[in-house]
Amino acid sequence: MKNLKEPWVVRISAGAVLGLIATALFYQPLFEGGVSSPPGCQVMIEALGLPGAVAAAGVLFALLGGTAALATLPFADDGRALVLHSAAHFAVTVAEVSAILYLCFGLRQGPAFVLWIGMMALLYAVIWLGRWIGWYMEVMQLRTMLGLAPGPSPLKWQETAPYLPFILLLCDVLPLVLNWIDHVAVADVPVLSGLLLPYLILPAAGFCVGLSLGKRQGVCILYPTACFVCYLPMVYLVYNYTALFHCFMVAVPALAGNLMGWAYRRAIPKKGRGAV
Repeated sequence: MKNLKEPWVVRISAGAVLGLIATALFYQPLFEGGVSSPPGCQVMIEALGLPGAVAAAGVLFALLGGTAALATLPFADDGRALVLHSAAHFAVTVAEVSAILYLCFGLRQGPAFVLWIGMMALLYAVIWLGRWIGWYMEVMQLRTMLGLAPGPSPLKWQETAPYLPFILLLCDVLPLVLNWIDHVAVADVPVLSGLLLPYLILPAAGFCVGLSLGKRQGVCILYPTACFVCYLPMVYLVYNYTALFHCFMVAVPALAGNLMGWAYRRAIPKKGRGAV
């Protein structure tokens, strides 16, 4: 863990900078002297003045950015400490998001507040689960190098199995949650389930996890296949047959990421894979 000091500093700094950029995007009307956005920020402006409100928002978003940047780093070397540190990190993240919703956007209670916290918790679970799978696969790889594990299973199903919870979360839980949020919001356009999910979340998440799997285990054709099969029920449960292309929006990037990870694995000498 001592070797992670420098990455922690770098990630916190980068996250804080991204948080400040987010402040500039959300609070652009403040810099222009506007009075209508974001909703609820007038309370903070009246309490702190315009410069104070901008500075307070910048601090809150920078803190959240720095905290979020640590989400993909290990918090401990043993299981019990990992759970405790992860829980503490989650609690800090919830507190920061709650402060931003309360002070910057005027969301103090009610369904809207709960929905945003729920979305944050779901995103946190996706990131944490993806990182945990990476740790698990690294342990399996070390055991293989030490001769403590058998060779690859047929179609590498055992190597792919630890990724199944992530696939279920991405392809089954997330579509249901986002579709429910769109219905609650009564939006004319289902932005979350109709645009953000198929065109951004599914391809990005499928590709990144496939890349990680390919670097550690090589070609695992069951991974993109599982993505396709697990998402297929959502096509008819949440959407209709016209959304069948969603299955390809996750399966094709998953296959591409897996193949790219496999190519990277073959290109990098075995001695250098431990640092990847």
